[in-house]
Amino acid sequence: MNIITPTADGSNTLYNETIGEHYHSKHGALQESKHVFIDAGLKFASVGKAEISILEVGFGTGLNFILSFEYCTLNNIKLDYTSIEAFPLTIDVIKQTRYSEYVSEQTWKGFISNYESALKTEQTISPICDLEIPHTTLADFETDKKFDVIYYDAFSVQHQPEMWSDEIIAHACSFLKPGGTFVTYAITGKLKRAVKANGFTIEKLPGAPGKREMLRAIKA
Repeated sequence: MNIITPTADGSNTLYNETIGEHYHSKHGALQESKHVFIDAGLKFASVGKAEISILEVGFGTGLNFILSFEYCTLNNIKLDYTSIEAFPLTIDVIKQTRYSEYVSEQTWKGFISNYESALKTEQTISPICDLEIPHTTLADFETDKKFDVIYYDAFSVQHQPEMWSDEIIAHACSFLKPGGTFVTYAITGKLKRAVKANGFTIEKLPGAPGKREMLRAIKA
């Protein structure tokens, strides 16, 4: 069961009772998403680009997607967004997050009206945005696409250690283009070694509120 839970910045998250963890930081769901994935990931990787492709590991509530969609709409960047989700939330639960408050009405309606269809096949959300949410695990995910950015937003290693193994990190990194950007809220010695072993240059960045550091890595 997922329980709506307020976070320190006033935005909501969900507490997953099965996993035993929140979907976002309790120090601020909105702040974390913007800091880690939008600012350190999308904004960094899209400089000078007219289009960008993103692979997200863990669609969850859709917060990272709607913020990315909004940013690309405002900056006229074509967005191709694929997000793996093994356990999709119902549309009713997603609406309860009240994330509609953080994006335009057009962005929110585009997302909500296409969410359930995107779980089955790629959807054109707007003239600048395509969304696909493969209902699968990362281990079983395969595609011929190569992406500019990976948002690695799995539950923490304490609660989902299988999502942070050397093998699964290598599998995720295989979908990134040369020069592509890998970002995640986490940073551990093991994770840095796993990413570096796949030909990445490692950057330690200041973390979102509640985290001292985060990881950004660039594929050689």
